[in-house]
Amino acid sequence: MSEEEQQITLVDEHGNEELHNVLFTFDSEDYGKSYIFLYPSDAENDEQVDIQAYSYTPDADGNADAGQLTEIESDDEWKMVEEVLNTFLGDNDEE
Repeated sequence: MSEEEQQITLVDEHGNEELHNVLFTFDSEDYGKSYIFLYPSDAENDEQVDIQAYSYTPDADGNADAGQLTEIESDDEWKMVEEVLNTFLGDNDEE
């Protein structure tokens, strides 16, 4: 992914579109998947936001913004994803 801020539009079950920013992506060798963390693009800097996580299949160029997002269903997979997010957020708190 490029250094510039990437955005993805998510569509809910009612057809409503919501723009999200990409927080970061990572690959897991254990699960053989790529993962992406998203947060609403209209969130303020000092606002607590709901971060969403998905596994994804990148497009031909390796980008997540045009690939296929898939919900994470396994409890073990969720634990791993949460650990990565907590590490990321902990590292950012120290900066």
